[in-house]
Amino acid sequence: MRKIFILLALVVFFQGMPLFAQFGQQTIPEFRESEYFYHTVTIERIYLHRVGYMVVYRKGSSNQFATAYLPHIWFTEASGPGEIIYLGAGREWPSMTVYYRDGQFSHVRLRVRRHRLHETWGVIPLNIDFDHHFQDVDRVVLEH
Repeated sequence: MRKIFILLALVVFFQGMPLFAQFGQQTIPEFRESEYFYHTVTIERIYLHRVGYMVVYRKGSSNQFATAYLPHIWFTEASGPGEIIYLGAGREWPSMTVYYRDGQFSHVRLRVRRHRLHETWGVIPLNIDFDHHFQDVDRVVLEH
């Protein structure tokens, strides 16, 4: 009698498996590689200028620096390629993330301190002419 009960329980269990398996199945979305690629660098200093931001960033993990010039219009137009995210008080250090779409520059995102008294903020004096660095800038090319 005991053997019959165990055999009957096994038959019911295996017959009901497909029914229960349907409830447990979830459709897994197909993995697609994104057409976007991004690179984030640490901002050492960001200088405010009348026509844009001059961003001095660290190249890779070395102690060498490079400079990127980002026009203000990128950040003020609705469809501009620039976005600023203001960081609050905390330990996160300012950074710049450059996004590429299909290998071409797409947009840039600055994560900077809200308060301009933070050590990463600087101001370029008005009598120093940096305007030519911001002319005809249409992309950001990071140095590695």
